[in-house]
Amino acid sequence: MSKPRVIVLSESGSEIAKNVASIIGGQIDGYASRVSKADNTFDDVKTHVQACFKNGDVIVAVMASGALIRLLAPLLKDKQSEPPVIAISEDGSSVVPLLGGHHGANALARTIADALGSHAAVTTAGDLKFGIALDEPPAGWVLANPENAKEVMAELVAGKEVRLQGNCLADAEWLTGSKLPIDDDGDVVLSATDRRHEADKLELVYHPKNHVIGIGCERGAEVDEVMALANQAINEAGVAPQSISAVTSIDLKADEAALHAVAAKLSVPARFYVAATLEIEAPRLANPSDVVFAETGCHGVAEGAALASVGSDGELVLPKIKSKRATAAIAKALHPVDVRTLGRDRGQLFVVGIGPGQEGWRSPEVTRMIGASTDLVGYSLYLDLISEISDGKTRHDFDLGKEEDRVRHAMELAGAGKDVALVCSGDAGIYAMATLVFELLANGGLSDAAQRIDIAVSPGISALQAAAARAGAPLGHDFCTISLSDLLTPWEAIQMRIKAAAEGDFVIAFYNPVSMRRRTQLAHAKEVLLQHRPDDTPVILATNLGRPEENVRVVPLCELLVDDVDMLTVVVVGSSETRTVKTGDGKNWVYTPRGYAAKDGTKIRSEAAE
Repeated sequence: MSKPRVIVLSESGSEIAKNVASIIGGQIDGYASRVSKADNTFDDVKTHVQACFKNGDVIVAVMASGALIRLLAPLLKDKQSEPPVIAISEDGSSVVPLLGGHHGANALARTIADALGSHAAVTTAGDLKFGIALDEPPAGWVLANPENAKEVMAELVAGKEVRLQGNCLADAEWLTGSKLPIDDDGDVVLSATDRRHEADKLELVYHPKNHVIGIGCERGAEVDEVMALANQAINEAGVAPQSISAVTSIDLKADEAALHAVAAKLSVPARFYVAATLEIEAPRLANPSDVVFAETGCHGVAEGAALASVGSDGELVLPKIKSKRATAAIAKALHPVDVRTLGRDRGQLFVVGIGPGQEGWRSPEVTRMIGASTDLVGYSLYLDLISEISDGKTRHDFDLGKEEDRVRHAMELAGAGKDVALVCSGDAGIYAMATLVFELLANGGLSDAAQRIDIAVSPGISALQAAAARAGAPLGHDFCTISLSDLLTPWEAIQMRIKAAAEGDFVIAFYNPVSMRRRTQLAHAKEVLLQHRPDDTPVILATNLGRPEENVRVVPLCELLVDDVDMLTVVVVGSSETRTVKTGDGKNWVYTPRGYAAKDGTKIRSEAAE
């Protein structure tokens, strides 16, 4: 989940925004034309605020409540899905939760107000009268029937009394210690139970997250089989599905699709333990197995994982049951389980392309992935380019030339349960690190845990695309890319590709055109290309794309000079069809016709014919 967005529109509100961001661990989004210092900037207030809301981000805006309401009004549809939205006055004296009051906005507003020494303008009737939000139970509890909450709260506010019941009431101090009008004969019922329970019309049912299901399975077990076994286990244990806090297993199964499917179905995390941790539970197992020990190093996976999760005071409430290729067991803790303390998550590796480095050219998906990461791995320059969105994350800097070390380190971090972003410039799959990730998976040499990580690759704007956009539309027809670096590719192979691309009349983007020691390859490419296309073929030289030092030039092929090119330059050579056109403002644009002029009935054809 991304950090809360602290949105500020003026310099006068910047100090409050800075304080609030510090209080809630948020990032400052500043209106570019009026705010000098911010983590992120935006040019259009309406577009930015609405985008944050649609993305489900927590919004804390230093601006007038009325203005914020008008910006979001067109998007208001379902209160159950609305993220917290809070307005704060520029002097910090008023903190107003506008939306998502029972999704965290009221509590967050109080936290901010307490820290600022100001006033939280909470207007939710139940919160004010009883000091409790019945549709927002505390961590470790879940409301099974939120659809009843509105009517129940209305009855309570109107004067009805409440009756508390359930086998988990002793753990529900947030109910028993509230200002609710409690009476044994109350018309409104609040039930705290980990059992299956059908609610009446004026009843709310709360389930504590105090059970854990442990699952073992053969490699590649079918999702349907494991799902059916998990449902059977929950039914036999008589536990409410909402009281399951996690799906657990041995770390050897961290990449089993079936286990993650069960966790997703139950809306809980999957957590994994090393065999040594599970073996500690051997004395408490109902069904220890020497066969399982020989296979895994512990005497029980399903029972062991469930018991390891509920602590020494917990108990096995459903011993191991089996299907053809899986096992399942359920254990109960004395109190709701904090899943953050259980085993480890399956590591996540985000392989992201940040484009040329400009914030406006970075995709929202890449920004979200970086925001969700605990660790960032990459070449130092690339990590510097995203410094505005990487506060609080652990950096792992690598020099150029250490690509394999960089990727291996990122994968091993993910194998240890971290959420890692492997940061690449341009597009992660074009002359970047994504390929090396899968090459290492294919060739081995990684730890077992690193081979079981979850991988997601997100594209970025490549230098090729950025150069083309700056110059016009040189990629309007067939094109190819060739790296002139012979560090990883034999020069003979590069020569063959240059010749083939020249003969095929492709537009060619040359990556890594020169280096300090390598000055002849680009000259050779120019010589070959001049044998197949005109001297005046447009060549785009694009340097430092998306950065303040950006420089894009267009020269004829015959005047291309190696000394005008460096490692930060992309060279795009047009085909024999590539043309230039000058607009009234003096700009010289490059384009490669797609061939529309040859198509019957087009205006381009008829005008060209004239």
